This record gives sequence, structure tokens and C-alpha cells, in this order.
Amino acid sequence: MNKLLITSCLMLIANISMHAQVSSDYAVLLSAETSVAPPTITLNWPAYADASQYEVFRKAADDVSWGTPIAILAGDATAYDDTDVIIDSMYEYKVKRTNISGLEGEGYLLGAITLHAVDYRGTCLLVMDTTVTDALTNEITRLMDDISGDGWSVSQLHVARDMSPIAVREAIIAAAEADPEMQSVILIGRVPVLYSGNLYPDGHPDHQGAWPADGIYGDINADYTDVTINTTTAGRPENWNTPGDGKYDQSIFKSKIELAVGRIDMYNMPSFALDETGLLKRYLDNDHNFRTGITHFEQRALIDDNFGAFAGEAFASSGWRSYAPLVGNDNLQELDYFSTMYDNSYICSYGCGGGWFQGAGGVGSTTDFTLDTVKTVFTFLFGSYFGDWDVNDSFLRAPLAGGYALTNAWAGRPHWSLHYMGLGYPIGYASRQTQNNQSTYTSNIFPKWVHIALMGDPTLRMQVIAPVSEMHCEISDIQNAIDIHFTTSADPEVIGYYVYRAATTYGKYERISDEIVATSPYTDLTPIDGLNYYQVRPVMLTTTPSGTFYNTGIGLRDSISIDVTDVNTLAPSIVHLYPSPADTYIVVVTSSDLVGSTFIIYDISGKAVLTVKLLSEDTSIKTTTLPDGVYTLKFSNGITRQFVVSH
Repeated sequence: MNKLLITSCLMLIANISMHAQVSSDYAVLLSAETSVAPPTITLNWPAYADASQYEVFRKAADDVSWGTPIAILAGDATAYDDTDVIIDSMYEYKVKRTNISGLEGEGYLLGAITLHAVDYRGTCLLVMDTTVTDALTNEITRLMDDISGDGWSVSQLHVARDMSPIAVREAIIAAAEADPEMQSVILIGRVPVLYSGNLYPDGHPDHQGAWPADGIYGDINADYTDVTINTTTAGRPENWNTPGDGKYDQSIFKSKIELAVGRIDMYNMPSFALDETGLLKRYLDNDHNFRTGITHFEQRALIDDNFGAFAGEAFASSGWRSYAPLVGNDNLQELDYFSTMYDNSYICSYGCGGGWFQGAGGVGSTTDFTLDTVKTVFTFLFGSYFGDWDVNDSFLRAPLAGGYALTNAWAGRPHWSLHYMGLGYPIGYASRQTQNNQSTYTSNIFPKWVHIALMGDPTLRMQVIAPVSEMHCEISDIQNAIDIHFTTSADPEVIGYYVYRAATTYGKYERISDEIVATSPYTDLTPIDGLNYYQVRPVMLTTTPSGTFYNTGIGLRDSISIDVTDVNTLAPSIVHLYPSPADTYIVVVTSSDLVGSTFIIYDISGKAVLTVKLLSEDTSIKTTTLPDGVYTLKFSNGITRQFVVSH
């Protein structure tokens, strides 16, 4: 069985301490609890007997520097209360542990209290190999519907699999320049593989040369060259790199990666019973079923570590450190990868061991993915050789071909950070942050090197909500208005719905419901003259081990055309409510034409609980006597609005 660097093994022998170390020693397993009154984010971590000190850092999510600690705690500390926070804001934390023996561990968490929902995530570009995607029209359309329903604009780029990678990159750059809101790219099928560099991050000189470098497809502002590297010593000719051969020289990304790139590629996987198209279809079916809550996975993580501390590199700490803020440290389990997940589901998983192109020692091989269905969604695998995934029966691509897994990455050199996903971020955001990380997060060796790549759909998020099962639009009885009818979500924790509108099928959907809508129908009083596209997305206040945030499910879509009359002279009545959720009061703001009218507030059962005559354009109503729940405010002219009471 091949092992990683012999030199690292020698370092391991030279640095063995009195106590045997394991990979989790290098991670602080962070989770959080939150409270609204007073606003508090409480960081928690398990006790660690050898700890001498904890340093707590905090920064804005977009900052790259942590600055000085906001607290220094004794070694027996297991929690920190941050009361200098406000509701609906994000705070990123680092907790650094120093041990009596000198060893250090770190953990990261992105925390928030009732963070607002994300309505729009940018544009996702689907780069599709027409050789296979022509046979997957229905599945691709469904994928576009799902991505659009999760808040993305969606565009397409069709390429031939014999096209040069440089030409593909130029086409992606042109698409991004034409759409400054582009954030993500999905490579579907055998999209040409871009190679770059003169590297062997697995530590094997017979593997030195150019490696697959999908991340460069996401670097749209830098010029890469093909003039200097000349190496032909690798065992695989694909790794050879010579001037002018279409493979770039650079081993490190030249600039910040702007686009999150993920690859769904089932080419050259002969051990599987299905052919390339069949494997792609199965993946896209699994993608849809996960997004819409048809398949369910236990919110826990499995780690199968066959390297241990490995001279402090502690490869599996990528899993320990990343998964604690997502599932909670009590839900991290160290078990065998295949035998456990054939029968039990784990939404996250990690496996590492001495590797070859088709497997990892102590974990398994590509063949194991053909024998049964592995029940995991977001996985990491690490070991020698298979980080170079452009081979037959690739172990890095195998989870996507042979189970429920939807993403995979070679995590350990460098470490990956997924803690953003605890607040609903897509995994593509985490992959891009990992590719751009230099020193913000612990990285091990090879940060920013071109081999860092994501297998799978980069737009996927962990927290899913069952969508509405049906929605349709009708011309309203109110002049120049459209009624959007919808069923309720099957998810019992849904608190209401947001309604969105766009001018094109896969364009930018903007929210038109100021507040959470409790019941159907919702009336759009200001539709576009002509064709209108609508989405209804369920809303839930989601709690994770990172905090609480308003989360939305996949939006169902319908369209309708309306001929708006006297569009320049009509002045529809304005009704706006805030805050929602309301605690002690709700403010009703209206246009002057509604002053003197009456409205009634109904509870979720339809019972009238309050009648109010509007005496001004700005009216405050006490809600202290109203139980927590969703309420509907209805004016005598038929206008309705919804709001939430939460004490």
C-alpha cells in the first residue's frame, strides 16, 4: 500500500510526544447556541485534558485577518458567551487551543441569530458536454429548475469534449464578463480537463507534473502561461507538461478564485454497471431528490482515519474541524467508511489512508462503491495518487457514481473548511474559500495550489425544506393584479412562504412579498406588463450547531401573462408591515388612500382577533397579547398581508 511522504514519516518519529496523538487533537470541535433576549452567541467545545489556554477570535465574515483575541480563557474552559452581538448579523469565530505539550488545535464557526433569508445567490453557469447532455434533456431542465428555485439565475454554455481546455476557459471568462453576477460554474459530463503545474502534493516523485486544475476555470482575472515547464518523468503521460502543449505552467493559483467550480463527470468509470450517461442520470436524480427532501440523511458525520496525527499534518482534522459546526460534536463518530454507511446514513463523511488511483488503505476502493449504495451526501477522501482524479475508475469521482454522495474533495493537503455551510451557504462557497485561503484558516501544506478541486454540484446546501407540491397563477379580481395560489409544504416546521417574480424563466427572481406569507393566495398588485414568472418558496427558521437563520426551500414556478391597463396612471394602494417577526408591536404603513378604512387581523385558524380603523398612514399595534404564530391582516378592499409574532 502506498503511503504519503517518507520524509513526513521520519518527522513523525522525531516528534512523537509522551501521549499518542490523533487527528482530532488538532481540531477544536466548535458548536454554538444562541438566544434572542439578550442577544447572545455561546460557543461550546468539549473539555480537553491537556489544554493550557484557549484564545477566542472574532471577525466579520468577509475579513481575512483575525486581529487580536476577544478573550483568553483557561485550559478548563468549555464555553464562551459573546454578548456583543446583534440579531440578523453574521460573526465568524476562531478558537485556538494551546496544549501543555505545545500542540495547538483550531476550530472555526460562522454564527448568527435569526439571520435573514438569502433571496438571490448570483448566476450559476452550466458548462455542458453535448456528447452526453443531449440525452439528459429532462434531467438538465429539472436541475436548472432546482437551482433557479434556490435563488440562482441560470445560464448555459455547451462545449464539445474534444475542445481545448484553454478555449473552454476563454468561453467561461467571456460568459462571466457578460454577467458580473456570476458566482458558480457546474461542469457536466466530460468537459475538457484543464491541467497545470509541476507538482506532486501527494509526495510521490513518480507523480510529478501537471495535475487536473478545474479551479483555474474559476480564476477569470489572471493570465496563465504555457512556456516554461518541461517535465516528462511522471508515470502517467497525462501528467507530462511541456511548453506549448496546452497545459499551464503554474502550480499555484495566480489570483483570487472568483467562481466556485464543481465537476459532475462519469467518464471512464468501467467498473460500474451503468454507462456514462446512466451514471450521470442517476447522479442528477439523487441531486434532485436531496434538494427537495425526498431522500433524508441523519444529521451526523462519520470519520474513518487511517493516518492519525501524521507528524502534525492530521489530515482527518479537516473532517473533525469542519463537521462540528454543521452537526454538533456529539454527532461526530469515528467508524468504518463502507461497512457503516451501507446501512446507516451520515450527511457528512471523511475517509483517509495510504492511497492509489482507485482506493485508500483502510477505507476501501472504487469497487466498494459498486457493491452497495453508500448513504452520505458531502464526503471527503484523502490519500496518495487519487487526488489526480482524471483516471479510469477514479476513487475521487467514485462516490458520485456509486451512491447518494453528491460532492467529494481531496481534503488534507491542504485542509478544507466547511463551517460556512452551518448557516446555509452552498458547498461551492466553501471550496472557493479553501482555494483562496492562505493563512486565514489552518491549511497544512499546499495552500492555493491548483490541484484543489470540488467533485459534484457546488450549489448544494445542507439544510433542505420540502417544497410546495403545487402552485399556479390566475388573473385576480382586483384590477391589474395576479393571484398566486399554492399548496402548503409537507415540512411541519415551515412558518410561511416568500413569493418571487422574474421577467424570464431562469432570470433573477426578486422577492415581492415584504413579509412571510401565511396562506394562499398571494396577490401581486404590481405585475409586469406582459409575461410574469413566479416562484413560491417555503420559509423556516432553521437551527443548526452554528446558529439560527431563515432558510428557504426550492421554489416551485409558474408563469402568466397580463395586459396591464393604464400602467402609468394607476397608483395601487401601499401596505407595508414591520418588524416581522414582531415581538411587542407591529407597525402598519399605508398610502393615504387607505386612511379611514378598516382592517381585521386573523390568526392561523381564520379566527378574527382584532379589528382596527386606520386613522393615519402609520399605525402601531401592540402584539403582546397575541400568541406566537402567523397572522393575516386584511383590509376591507381585499388587500391582505401576513406577519409573524414571536415573543
